[in-house]
Amino acid sequence: MNESIGKQSIRFGTPPVISGASSTVGPKESDGPLSAYFDEKVEDATFGQDSWEKGESEMVRRTVLHAIQKANRKQNDVKYIYGGDLNGQLIGTTFGIKDLNIPVFGLYGACSTCGEALSLAAMTVAAGYAEHVIAVASSHYGSAEKQFRFPLEYGNQRPLSATWTVTGCGAFLISNPTPENSNKPHISAVTTGKIVDYGIKDSFNMGASMAPAAADAIFQNFADLDVRPEYYDKIITGDLGKIGQEILIKLLYQQGYDISSQHTDCGLMIYDNEAQDTHSGGSGCGCSAATLAGYILKQVEDGIWKRVLFVPTGALLSTVSFNEGQTIPGIAHCVVIENGEL
Repeated sequence: MNESIGKQSIRFGTPPVISGASSTVGPKESDGPLSAYFDEKVEDATFGQDSWEKGESEMVRRTVLHAIQKANRKQNDVKYIYGGDLNGQLIGTTFGIKDLNIPVFGLYGACSTCGEALSLAAMTVAAGYAEHVIAVASSHYGSAEKQFRFPLEYGNQRPLSATWTVTGCGAFLISNPTPENSNKPHISAVTTGKIVDYGIKDSFNMGASMAPAAADAIFQNFADLDVRPEYYDKIITGDLGKIGQEILIKLLYQQGYDISSQHTDCGLMIYDNEAQDTHSGGSGCGCSAATLAGYILKQVEDGIWKRVLFVPTGALLSTVSFNEGQTIPGIAHCVVIENGEL
């Protein structure tokens, strides 16, 4: 049976299965090291639309439908969608799925949204409220930069601490286990993160604002599940980038955990930071979502990694809070993903 363990975690008695997953990325991501793992790669960052925002919605629509198709299911098999993006009022998700005729829970966890969506979808399926639930998260460089930093036409210089918002989307069909999907990766546990605020105010240094929340969530996962870092083949954060990774490793080392051998970051995997000039790495809801759907799940399904701790991280700022001089709190959610044979 399902079990609430420790302060912030749930272990599933019958772990929900990731029965289908799909990834879509833009041109810069298509040129990166993980290019071969993505389902759809486009050269037109507007996805045939007349704005960045409409393009992101089209990306979401395609990715959700493809995830359902890859699981050999139909739209009417899906009871709920949990999803979100970085745009105001979640318009990327809203206009992308509005015609699918599926009940929706719109989520905002900034770049941690993929972990939030996967956690809630797994909880819903494990509790018996649905057989199939979609979790989806997306981001777009054009729409995010315009909203949170500067219009692309401005051509501003970016500091080395800045990350590059990924144009990408990952969608996942979370399902009850059956004989047909038992070999698929499954979600065995989740640890819900808390909001952690270290007083960072620099919107060009998202890694520093999110790393403390990642450290807090990972520490709690270890404590709740009574495990050490070596319990996982990989501990993969969402979008801390180079600077955030250094801070995370130091913070956990101070708590008695050395994760340097297990840790990597989606923001460091999705781009060749030197060749593609992305400074500290990648970020955005689509960074961890597309990397999980395209690359990480492939390694788990093939047995290269037996057990992964997936930890998307988010910076909880808005243009209003930033302009009013407030700090940038962070949040992170842990999702334990295991090979189907475990």
